[in-house]
Amino acid sequence: MLPAKIRKILEKEASSVQDAVEEVRIAAGNPLFLYCRGEERLYSYRVAVEDVTHIVQVTSKYSLYAFEEELRHGYITVPGGHRVGLTGRAILEAGRVKRLCSLSSVNIRVARQVLDAARPLLPLLMGPGGGSLYSTMIISPPRKGKTTLLRDLARLLSSGSPGLTPLRVGVVDERSEICGSFQGVPQLDVGPRTDVLDACPKAEGMMMLIRSMGPQVLITDEIGRQEDVLALQEALKAGVTVITSAHGGSFRDLQGRPVLKEIITRGYFQRFVILAAGSRAGTLEAVLDGEGKPVKRGGVRKCSSLK
Repeated sequence: MLPAKIRKILEKEASSVQDAVEEVRIAAGNPLFLYCRGEERLYSYRVAVEDVTHIVQVTSKYSLYAFEEELRHGYITVPGGHRVGLTGRAILEAGRVKRLCSLSSVNIRVARQVLDAARPLLPLLMGPGGGSLYSTMIISPPRKGKTTLLRDLARLLSSGSPGLTPLRVGVVDERSEICGSFQGVPQLDVGPRTDVLDACPKAEGMMMLIRSMGPQVLITDEIGRQEDVLALQEALKAGVTVITSAHGGSFRDLQGRPVLKEIITRGYFQRFVILAAGSRAGTLEAVLDGEGKPVKRGGVRKCSSLK
């Protein structure tokens, strides 16, 4: 999907860099940026408006109207689960974004799956004897591995693992990040017993899956609105285990946000997984119980890597 000039620049990079690319940022009038293993690479090439136009046209197969719903959310998902983020001028209708036009920048995010990233964590999310799975919230700042863990937990729980019977899993993937779905089909491995609602609002999606697919576990990303809490409550009443995530640097951060504080106070979750802010993505800082007390089990120590 890249214009010839940009493609030639990136093709000159070593294969080790090409294989580990995380993002390519292309903004009209600015230098070209590439992010690899958390490090930024700056190129002297100055991006032209034509470069952005080319990417958008190829990505949308020269029909932006066919992707109008995705564009309203600022991205297009392409085969492989990769995401093309877009910015430009927002067109509003009744106070809400209807679509984007005059597109000026593109952020290509490469979808990568880290198999078994969550395996060391799984024993800490199980009840005595491994007979039950705790409802769990994963907490970290952006880009520290929350979604990677959710994806791998879906795969492990759906596939089954030593000491764990395979479970029916439902994923509400509001922004197509957990499963990387393209035209509704997950492009990443989330397990054989996993049903996915792609590009669906979390609260509505959780209720839809409970009514139609009978999941034993519900997984969704970045919870935080009041309607999410109500849907959580209904899911738990139905006997469904919920695994989700939230932005934050600590358990205390959650307690400072009214909606999330309500979740803690009502005891909806029995486990809180804290990922380290300053370390590389996927570094476990602590696992807490429903009262915020450290859990020590299964040989996983503080600051052990999950990758």
